[in-house]
Amino acid sequence: MIPGPDESLETTDYHCAGEPFRILDVGPMEGRTVGDRREWAMQNLDDLRRFLVNEPRGHADMYGGFVVPPDDPDGDLGIVFFHKDGFSTACGHGTIAIVTWAIDTGLIPADGGVADVVVDVPSGRLPTVARLDGGRVASVRFQNIPAYVSATGMEMSTTFGMVSVDISFGGAFYASVALDGTGLSADRGGLDDLISAGRQIRAALKGSPTVVHTPDDRLSGLYGTIFHETVGETPLHQRNITIFADGQVDRSPCGSGTSARLALLHQAGLVEKDDLFLNEGIAGGVFEGRITATPNAGVVTTIEGSAHMHATSSFNLDPDDPIGLGFQLR
Repeated sequence: MIPGPDESLETTDYHCAGEPFRILDVGPMEGRTVGDRREWAMQNLDDLRRFLVNEPRGHADMYGGFVVPPDDPDGDLGIVFFHKDGFSTACGHGTIAIVTWAIDTGLIPADGGVADVVVDVPSGRLPTVARLDGGRVASVRFQNIPAYVSATGMEMSTTFGMVSVDISFGGAFYASVALDGTGLSADRGGLDDLISAGRQIRAALKGSPTVVHTPDDRLSGLYGTIFHETVGETPLHQRNITIFADGQVDRSPCGSGTSARLALLHQAGLVEKDDLFLNEGIAGGVFEGRITATPNAGVVTTIEGSAHMHATSSFNLDPDDPIGLGFQLR
């Protein structure tokens, strides 16, 4: 699977609000659903994942996805997400990028002003709507699987003191920590502290019942910590830095994390159905989130953002290269 000197592996790179997403199709994977194929990829494609995300071909915050078939004929395509530390269950920015790519390449025909695309990801089925302007994809809005609150007000010790942690699910489990009043902000200045604290919170919640997904244990475990702050005077506009996996920094506002945030804000009575929620990321991009339904189990949300192609690449590996599959400095 790793291409030799006389072979090549072609990828297309997009970014969504600054967060990278490397796209490629490596052929058939075993499994009936995208969730099954993720399990197969974890056992069989980990070397390829490392090859694609490690330096010098990638970096410590690289992200990407393997294009796979949908779960059934009602879907249009599937995606198995990967990053520096493994294979994730949900990825909002990747969903926005893959739909943009599918229309850009003609895999999904699109005429007129909108296109409906059904994407299957490991956490479930995501109906999406792409908005076109002059034949190009201007934005993609996806409807996430239901988000819900798992726990609130958990006190934890971090590098910048005791913090109150809330847990919610938006396709993956996230811990939310408010930065208001801490002296830190969701910007580059405190990034090293936030990376350290995110790792500490993730370690503290390992094995916690608050991050167990009973219907499908493959979705269990804390994926990331969202450090958020209010912009201006309204809770309907926030800025965040999400630290996911082992210290990775999400440049975007984090799509599945935005769903998880909306579940918490709704439970607190700060966001109502159909309110427009603006969520900023560290690179300045903004996702628009809305609660569209409030079933007993949580909230149904839509998240909208834009993705842009910035590179096509052809990779191979020199068998004499001592670096091999690559390395990470963080």
